[in-house]
Amino acid sequence: MRIKSDILRLAVSGAMVALLSGCSMIDEDLSKCDTTPDEQEYKIDYELQLVTNISTEIETQLSALSESAVAQALRDHLSGIFTDHAHDVDLSFYDTQGDSMRLYHDEHIMDASQASYILHLPKREYMHLAAANVLNNDQVDLAYGELCHRSLFSQLVRGDTIDSHTTGLFSARLPMAVLEGVDQQFSVRLYMVNCAVALVIDSNGLDTRGIRVYSRGFATSFSLCDSLYSFGIADPLVRTSRIDPSSGSKIAFCSVSFPSRKPTATRTVIESTEPFITQAGSQPLWEFVVFVTNADGTVTRTDLGIKEPVSAGQLKIIKARLLENGGLSPDVPDVAVSVALDWKEGQTYTPEI
Repeated sequence: MRIKSDILRLAVSGAMVALLSGCSMIDEDLSKCDTTPDEQEYKIDYELQLVTNISTEIETQLSALSESAVAQALRDHLSGIFTDHAHDVDLSFYDTQGDSMRLYHDEHIMDASQASYILHLPKREYMHLAAANVLNNDQVDLAYGELCHRSLFSQLVRGDTIDSHTTGLFSARLPMAVLEGVDQQFSVRLYMVNCAVALVIDSNGLDTRGIRVYSRGFATSFSLCDSLYSFGIADPLVRTSRIDPSSGSKIAFCSVSFPSRKPTATRTVIESTEPFITQAGSQPLWEFVVFVTNADGTVTRTDLGIKEPVSAGQLKIIKARLLENGGLSPDVPDVAVSVALDWKEGQTYTPEI
């Protein structure tokens, strides 16, 4: 499968003043800024790179003429997630010794793809962490930013059911040795850290008004410094958004979250330079949980266990057909399926996946 990569650039040049200077950290007018003797102007170029399979996944999975409407509706729904637009940027510079305390911090509302700033940094070694598109994501917080190795995107879990992420999140990290009397230029590339999954259901001529879809099995936090995901003890259900196309018998349910777990390592290792081509595991790594309220008032629960991981920047589409008993039948055989008829709210149910 050919992977399409959309490279979206955000160029930012900036300078920062020391806390002792009495100036704002970033000020385009340096004439009113009294700098300390060890400060020097440096240029930092930021490049926001969106490497994604979204176009390929939609074109491959929803290629039939009857699927064109739901394909376009899914593109429109995710246009604000997989985007080149950086609303806000958070920049932190940390000490590389001791507790790695944050020495300098600044935030900007950019609302653009490009912006330029003038910054000054005192000479020393730094670890630089950058984050983008956090402010409008009410499901994720940039937490513990005072310490480099604790800084993370933390998902705000409220109970056993949560909402999807509302922005595409980006981050970067770069060790920086700022030298005295040397003309230096630094390049920082920010990459996407969350992903999206979609369940496309063929209604098969049946009523779809009583369908509720959730996803689960995804990370709950991301460490900016170590670029590692963590999975909490709680595995909350993530609400999906229903997507009704303008025509056709197919509807979609989509959620945005951190990535899933990877398959357990085996003795077989496959190397590939192509992104998002990964071996499926023997056990499901994440799942869709679907509740269908039938005409007689009963509820059918279907659990679809997916063995292929979802990576950062990736969209994964699963297709299924709605059955008369309210269950779902996936289009591919490697999806684990468990169906519970006449399922009751509050009923304890362990899916056989």
